[in-house]
Amino acid sequence: MSFDVARALKKSTGRAKSDVANKLVSMFLHEISRKACLAGGMSVSDLAYGESVINSFGQKCTYCGNSLESDRSAIEHLDGMNRIRVGLHVPGNVAMACKPCNNEKRRDDQTPELTLAKSGWESFLSHDSSRCPQNCKTCAYWTTIWPDSETRRTRLEEAMKRIHGFQQPYAHYIDWSSHARVLIRERVEMLYRDCQKFATEEIEKLTSGTELNFSALVTRVPTI
Repeated sequence: MSFDVARALKKSTGRAKSDVANKLVSMFLHEISRKACLAGGMSVSDLAYGESVINSFGQKCTYCGNSLESDRSAIEHLDGMNRIRVGLHVPGNVAMACKPCNNEKRRDDQTPELTLAKSGWESFLSHDSSRCPQNCKTCAYWTTIWPDSETRRTRLEEAMKRIHGFQQPYAHYIDWSSHARVLIRERVEMLYRDCQKFATEEIEKLTSGTELNFSALVTRVPTI
């Protein structure tokens, strides 16, 4: 598979203002999470919570079960901590994943309307090649992990049951997050729009008022 350099360059050029807005959304969700943890009496950073994660998943990826490595692992929010899924950094929603699974799951986390399941993590583990189009990239990913279809279905089901079992002691956090999500999402969208508007207006104002001579660039167009 060849890497699409042009596509990557185009994507990086166009997302500067959205990166700023997404960072503020993350900060807002972390603040909501901090207050929720204080009210619930437990934090993700507590030793007891860390032991719970280890007891449920060991030193392995929450999804594929491969061993975690320090340079190939990521903090994983089961319900993605973004403006689409509106997940929180609270007990029951935070575990560990390998970077490949963490990266692949973003496709479900960024999909506004999920068709396979209600949550991003359940949707991610539902791509067993039985309900998706043949060109589904997530199904293709799981096929690289477990080529045999029966093994793949079994392992995905096992991972889903394991996560449900892990979340049971933290049902109050999961339930609260689910009920609060509508209100939080409204405020997240408002924050995101306001940040985009502010960034666009301020950047235009500052760049327009900058005394830079661009005329020297007009006559020197690079050729290939």
